[in-house]
Amino acid sequence: MCDPTTSMVVQAVQVEDLRKRYGDVQALDGLSFEVRPDEIFGLVGPNGAGKTTTLRTLATLLDTDDGTVVVAGHDVEADPDAVRRAIRYLPEDAGAYDSMSGRQFLAFVADFYADGDEAAAMVERGVEIADLGERIDDDTQAYSKGMTRKLLIGSALMTDPKLAILDEPTSGLDVQNSKTVREVVKAFPDEERSILLSSHDMLEVEYLCDRVGLLNDGVVVSSGSPAELKAEYDAENLEDVFLEVVA
Repeated sequence: MCDPTTSMVVQAVQVEDLRKRYGDVQALDGLSFEVRPDEIFGLVGPNGAGKTTTLRTLATLLDTDDGTVVVAGHDVEADPDAVRRAIRYLPEDAGAYDSMSGRQFLAFVADFYADGDEAAAMVERGVEIADLGERIDDDTQAYSKGMTRKLLIGSALMTDPKLAILDEPTSGLDVQNSKTVREVVKAFPDEERSILLSSHDMLEVEYLCDRVGLLNDGVVVSSGSPAELKAEYDAENLEDVFLEVVA
């Protein structure tokens, strides 16, 4: 892991005093956190805590009302195109094009990031990550939800983004396929790549994440490694910590 105390380190994500309001609802109320290089950071909280608003803001899909958001060294407001080039965002409700096979879908995505041999190599990485066997050449309209999710994970990680933003990465997957995807996700970060992950599965978060931010009412109320959080709240697991924090 990179040393977070080194002043020259550019954080994968730096959020400071972020605020966002929808009418009378204060969705984010001074949110601050960071994602370090070479780590998986989990942002978790109850429904309505502000997770989706945060992820969509980092992905440049929402404007900020106030505060600063910097992703891979680029301000999301001042340089959104550079942010988009540095990230891949996989929402929980993402889908694939029904008129394409899985392989064609990966090629379609790859064409936005590379061409020629580089694009072909990218597609092969996506095929390997998706791990769909011969079904990779079937139309995606015949895929189960779990198969589609694996394809989308492949399409997100094959491009080697500096930051992968994954919302419920194993949504719809059975136990075996969830385990496969978790191993792929866990192996992804390195000195130039990080993951920001949101999940309602606290066992998944505890297994995958180097650090976790517990989000409630639009702010991070506690953060640290799973071990640090369990010690702080004298809890046996991260699920008990979560319930204590949001109670």
